[in-house]
Amino acid sequence: MCGGGGSSVRFRTLTILCVSKLTDVPKRILIGRALRSDRLGETLLPKRIALPVFASDPLSSVAYAPGEVLLVLSIAGVSAYQYSPWIALAVVVLMFTVVASYRQNVHAYPSGGGDYEVANTNLGPQAGLTVASALLVDYVLTVAVSISSGVENLGAAVHFVIEHKVLSAIVMILLLTLMNLRGVKESGKLFAIPTYVFVAAVFIMIGWGAWKGIVLGESMSAPTADFEIEPEQKGLAGFAMVFLLLRAFSSGCAALTGVEAISNGVPAFRKPKSKNAATTLALMGGLAVTMFCGIIGLAMATDVRMAENPAVDLLDNGVPVGPEYVQDPVISQVGEAVFGHGSIFFIVLATATALVLFLAANTAYNGFPLLGSILAQDRYLPRQLHTRGDRLAFSNGIVLLAGAAILLVWIYDADSTKLIQLYIVGVFVSFTLSQIGMVRHWNRHLKTERDVAARRRMHRSRAINTFGAFFTGMVLVVVLATKFTHGAWVALLGMVIFYGTMTAIRKHYDRVSAEIAAADGPSDDSVRPSRVHSIVLVSKVHKPTLRALAFAKLTRSDTLEAVSISVDPAETKALRAEWDRRGINVPLKILDSPYREITRPVVEYVKGLRSENPRDAVSVYIPEYVVGRWWEHVLHNQSALRLKGRLLFTPGVMVTSVPYQLESSELAKRRAKKRQDWNAPGSVRRGPVDTPRPPKAPSGKG
Repeated sequence: MCGGGGSSVRFRTLTILCVSKLTDVPKRILIGRALRSDRLGETLLPKRIALPVFASDPLSSVAYAPGEVLLVLSIAGVSAYQYSPWIALAVVVLMFTVVASYRQNVHAYPSGGGDYEVANTNLGPQAGLTVASALLVDYVLTVAVSISSGVENLGAAVHFVIEHKVLSAIVMILLLTLMNLRGVKESGKLFAIPTYVFVAAVFIMIGWGAWKGIVLGESMSAPTADFEIEPEQKGLAGFAMVFLLLRAFSSGCAALTGVEAISNGVPAFRKPKSKNAATTLALMGGLAVTMFCGIIGLAMATDVRMAENPAVDLLDNGVPVGPEYVQDPVISQVGEAVFGHGSIFFIVLATATALVLFLAANTAYNGFPLLGSILAQDRYLPRQLHTRGDRLAFSNGIVLLAGAAILLVWIYDADSTKLIQLYIVGVFVSFTLSQIGMVRHWNRHLKTERDVAARRRMHRSRAINTFGAFFTGMVLVVVLATKFTHGAWVALLGMVIFYGTMTAIRKHYDRVSAEIAAADGPSDDSVRPSRVHSIVLVSKVHKPTLRALAFAKLTRSDTLEAVSISVDPAETKALRAEWDRRGINVPLKILDSPYREITRPVVEYVKGLRSENPRDAVSVYIPEYVVGRWWEHVLHNQSALRLKGRLLFTPGVMVTSVPYQLESSELAKRRAKKRQDWNAPGSVRRGPVDTPRPPKAPSGKG
């Protein structure tokens, strides 16, 4: 019974090892060699790499945020486009306010908790969990929106991509996931070039467009300049027009998504961390604002036309363009007007735009896993999210983010217009609560601070955060009012689900902690049992059984007996005869099993011993084969696995496996020796292991 079936836990362990060996080579090819924990400092980012890693989302949003403003304004017709500069100005003021506010955050809370830590510390756990829920939802949407928008931009040049939007988006998410699993620094190097090329291309476009239009006086026309727009709502005025402008402003606020990622990623910066993070924030804000305003200005100068339903609302000589028409993004239309269709600069701009939109999701890939790790440390998420993977990245969080984003892309058909309606709700929830938390932070410190210069700095910081809380709070109200029925309710539902799930996880961990906490005085678990009754499970008299008996004798239990299950009377008779012939001085007890079961008779017998003597402990020894080939596990009965599974639920019962190595186990040992560089799964999580170096061989000189 137990000799052949005693592979149980060892079976699972060796199976995992075999599978890990089979997958180790492709894993190393895809994500690289595992890194020691003491090399974590080598993965920290300088500012030139941190900017594309953490700011690619707000920088790339200028590729679609201006278009979203024009799309909403088009509801009232072309005449409403005159308000776009004022909307852009409001977005600029908001951007500078948020950037200035978060520069206070990174100095005050450099540990990487960001908005969650600020709200949790100053407003309480409920506020902190609300912020965390909002950020987790927003990070998932960042990936889905950025990838979907990138597919749409790339589809303007490659028709296969737009014809297979969902498949293309999922493939890009998988590639991005793979790059991030290789580590933050390596992925940052990959992302730096396209991000900087995109920024340079946009600035060249803005500069060249301004030169042609202002200095040279040349006229520039977008491909849609001759189109007319059929307004969905004619003659909007009064409250209806104000509501439309507020909705356009809330869509333009998509340019602010990702700003909070820098405050969450401060630990990834090189020292001085807070200073470098604040500098990166300022650079990001300046670049994003300039690019956003420049594209809006050029869109007005080149007469770009956009419509939410272009097939019907865009008119060419009074005739709808029809469903065959593909509406290019604003940045593509402006680039074509400035550089000319098919020119080298236009191709570079289009390619860099598509790439940076794909890579913009990297902001979420750095924010989501880090926030998940902090939440796991606070017992709001599973502890597996707190551990680093082979490349010192939070691999479990990266994979979880990818899965959630793929699900969203599949549900919404990779349509950025649909997805963006769910967007920015979460980020403005976190903005507002974070700034309120910072105001309370400064109030608390001002009560104890006596230094005049320090108090002056705190008063200035508090004023910035107060204005930030007021402004972002108003925007949150606007976003909820204008976007709720257009899809924002889905984001709110996601926040509620995250909040409820994390609350339930925390309650579970707290309940388990209270249950297993060691008491100050003596308890039932710490008091020594009156006696220990040992049982060795036996199927045959062979070497594994004899080894288990010898080991059980060494433990010097109060009583020791061997137990076997009678399934076949002939085999049972032979076992008893062999037992007596060898003169084994351990009593053999045979348990009848009329239904040929093995697990139930053993469990009932053990429970019977416990009920007769509740203060006694029962120790069950199971002989176990150790083999080296994966298929050998299939050839042995796994009854011991079921036995252990049942016995582990019986209080006062200890289960011990006694391994016996077969010759084939040497094969696994030799394979391990040949691959001394092989890392067991989770080796990085356990931290560095100091391995003594072999002595140097004598040189022979002398």
